[in-house]
Formats: sequence, C-alpha cells, structure tokens
Amino acid sequence: MIKNSNSFIMLCLVMLLPFFQVAAQDLTGDEVKSLEKYSAIKGAHGIVVPGLKLSEEQMKWWQDAKFGMFIHWGLYAIEGKGEWAMFNNKIPAEEYAKLAETFNPQHFDANQWAKVAKEAGMQYMVLTARHHDGFALWDSPSSYGDFTSYTTAAHRDFVKEYTEACRDVGLGVGLYYSPMDWRFPGYFKPLELAENAALMKKQGYGQVEELMKNYGEIDILWYDGGWLAHSGSDADAAWFWEPDKLNTMVRSYQPDVVVSPRSGWEGDFQCNEGRKPITGPIIPTPWEKCLNLNQTSWGYNPKQNLMSLKDIIVMLVNTVDRGGNMLLNVGPDAQGVIPATHIERLKEVGDWLQQYGESIYGTRPGPFEPIDNVYGTVQKGNQIFVHLLEVPETLQLPPLNKKVVACKQMPFGTALNFAQNENGITVFLNNLNPDPIVGTLVLEVE
Repeated sequence: MIKNSNSFIMLCLVMLLPFFQVAAQDLTGDEVKSLEKYSAIKGAHGIVVPGLKLSEEQMKWWQDAKFGMFIHWGLYAIEGKGEWAMFNNKIPAEEYAKLAETFNPQHFDANQWAKVAKEAGMQYMVLTARHHDGFALWDSPSSYGDFTSYTTAAHRDFVKEYTEACRDVGLGVGLYYSPMDWRFPGYFKPLELAENAALMKKQGYGQVEELMKNYGEIDILWYDGGWLAHSGSDADAAWFWEPDKLNTMVRSYQPDVVVSPRSGWEGDFQCNEGRKPITGPIIPTPWEKCLNLNQTSWGYNPKQNLMSLKDIIVMLVNTVDRGGNMLLNVGPDAQGVIPATHIERLKEVGDWLQQYGESIYGTRPGPFEPIDNVYGTVQKGNQIFVHLLEVPETLQLPPLNKKVVACKQMPFGTALNFAQNENGITVFLNNLNPDPIVGTLVLEVE
C-alpha cells in the first residue's frame, strides 16, 4: 500500500501513460462511427497495432466457417451454478481451490465433443482453457500455485486431448483464455496492489505463451475478461495488459491465429455476446455472435432452458446475413459429458444444415441489406440466397445490376416465377412450400 499521496499520484500517472499513448492509435472517424451503432459490439475501441491484424486472405477460412461450438468447462461444473460461481457466491480462493481435488472427470472424451460439434454442422471449436477462476486445464508451469488439472486430482492435460480431437475430425482449434484471475486482489485494485497485479500479469503472459507454443497450430485465440475490477472496457485496461506486446508474442508463435478483441487490442474480429436478437444492417467488419444454448448459464447447470431449434436457426441466419459467425456454447458436466438434451438439439441443427448449409457456409452478406423479421440475403459465386423469416405472397427485392436467370426454392429445387426490371425483382411465392423454420430461396445470376 502506498502511504504517501504524492507518490501514489505519480505512480498512477506513470502507469496510465501507456494507455494515453495507445489511445491515440484507436480507430478514428468513420471506422468508429460505423461500429458504434451496433451497441452490443465489443472491441470497436481496442487499440490499433500496425501490422498485427490478419489480412483478408488469412481471415477467409474463419469467415467461410460461419458456425462454431463454444465450450465452458472447468471446476465450476462441479457445483453446477455457472462459471461465475466463485465470485457470485463469494467463495474464498483457498476454499474454491479444494474443488480441484475432486475434479477428476472419468467420462471426459474430447473425441465425443468433436463428434457432437461435427454432427451439428459446426466448423470450429473454442474451449475455455482457463476462465476467471484461474484454474488451467493443461500442464501449465506458469500457473500461480500450480492451479491446474495436471497437478491436481485429474492429472490430465485436457487442452492436449482437446486440440488433438479437433484436428482428427478437421475442426478449427480454438482456445479461450481469460487473463484476469479472481485469486489476485490486485485484479480489483491494480494501482493500490501493483505488485500483486504484476504477478497476475506475469502469469497471463506465461500461460498464453504456453498455449501458443506447446499445442501445435492454434486457429483461434479467444480472449475474455481483459477489463480490470469488472469495470470499464477491455481497451480501458490496455495500459495494464499491454496487448500490443502480448499479441506480438502470440504472432511470433502463431502468425495465422485469429484473435478476439477482448485483450484490449482491436483483434481480428468483433464480438456480440448474449441472446439479444441480431437486427439492423450488414456489419462492415468480421464479427461473431456468441451465445449460450442453455440460457440458464454458460457453465454447466442442471437447470435447463434450451434455445428452441427455430430460435437457433433464426439467430444463425440473422447473423450470417449481416456478415457474422455464430459461436454456440455448451456446458459439459463435471464428468466432462455434454448433456443429452444439448446433443439432441445440436443434432437437429445439423440436420437443418444438411439441407440448407449451402446458404450458410462460404457466403458473404448481401447484395441486399436485410429487412428485420422479413428477409436477409447472402451471396456466393453466381448465387444469391434469400432467408425468409416471413413468407408473403410476393417478395419484392431491390434493383440488381445483374440479370437473374432462375429462382428456386431450397432444398427441393422447385422453380419459382419472378420478374425483374429497373425497379427491382419480384418473386411470386404462391408455389412455395416453405420450411417451417426459415424458408430459403436461391437466385441464379449471369
């Protein structure tokens, strides 16, 4: 604790100086304004580091993938009260650490997880390698107090098993990492408890390096929790984490890894978190919607409040029609088992994608702006796919500078009558037999 007030003020100024320096590099003018209207987007104000962001070509695989599985899993699965249980229930760090001696999941099977994701039509996975409670799911020498699955009851490196399982079935390998750690009082008072906060930061750098160095090619690094004391934004804490330095290190090991914006750096894509519906125009940057299949909590919870199949598909098409990916979370139980109800619902999603996946994967938004609760469009090659959220007798689309040569219903290929002139395109839907979830049309253009 700093007793001299002048010394304290000077320390504050010194520690805040890097933040003021990087803030000048923030997105400017039109770039910020184009994202500010999307109120749920996180990362629009992250610091900019020249040369650190991936190119459009490097991002192509991720933007083609469209759909992934998020997995929140760790010690918190034991009590089944969600991933914030330690903080919300005010469990002392010493008491919470005892859970590690009972965390020995006998039914954990990363290959089964990957199989579920694959059958759901997902193209990548993101596992919480370490959440805010500080418990690491791998052999981590950098862990403060050896708080890992490798040094406690399980004696297993779950990250190793998970990364290998993803690659075996051709799924992109994603790792979630939270640099904050509730075990450190310095997280809540980084200026007053600077030495303790520095220990947390040292642990974070060491663990990120381990994840990027020791597990082969990593496709996604999904940061979370970059803000300090649960206050402000991730960018507000850039003075502390120095994300330019951190992610330069990441790039030295994984030059092509797709990085989220939650470290305080702008990242390679933006995030929209939670169940709030996606509306409005196409978002002019790579972005991802992440939300929870069981709406009770992200981590395992015996209370089930699953999204319906229709809600999932509507969220997916609304996201894709606006240029985003969707990352849908499951919470395995303490034994490492994804609940059967989750698997059943995900299989239904996979069945829908078997029929309509051509209108999802590898597409880009447009050429028409979406109309909320009516339709949205994506394009690929010489095809324009129209996702119908309601089915009128006739569909009126804006003018197009290409000639439409055919209009069909998916997945049956039933031809639909249409007319095109300088005022737009009219599609007659009297012969349509729409899918009860989301009807899909395909326009072929010259």
